[in-house]
Amino acid sequence: MVKKTIEFFLNKEPFKLKIKSCNFFEKIRGLMFTRRENAEALLFEFKNPEKIKIHSFFVFFPFLAIWLDDKNQVIDVKKVDKVKFSIFPSRNFSKLIEIPFNKKYNETLKKVFIDDISKKFKY
Repeated sequence: MVKKTIEFFLNKEPFKLKIKSCNFFEKIRGLMFTRRENAEALLFEFKNPEKIKIHSFFVFFPFLAIWLDDKNQVIDVKKVDKVKFSIFPSRNFSKLIEIPFNKKYNETLKKVFIDDISKKFKY
């Protein structure tokens, strides 16, 4: 497991996350078959800009998907509910971050959703 620190801005808020960088096989698996309380934020990096869809089959909890370009500028952000068939970003991306809705990332998610998060999601 390789941990990286990634920095980006979202809603004018700076984010700095220590995150698990995924290899080829981890990209295929993503958050599938992980337990919510054990799930870690994942970073998927691509050599060339992509516009591939993601899904949440076999992911039994919601997560936040953040698509970035090669300069770590946010392209799109979507809350992905469990068992969704296809989620597309608005345009090509170079990096994808998946942040699970769990206690470990509660403070990070509060920055994105302000105080709404604690009311909507129970851990």
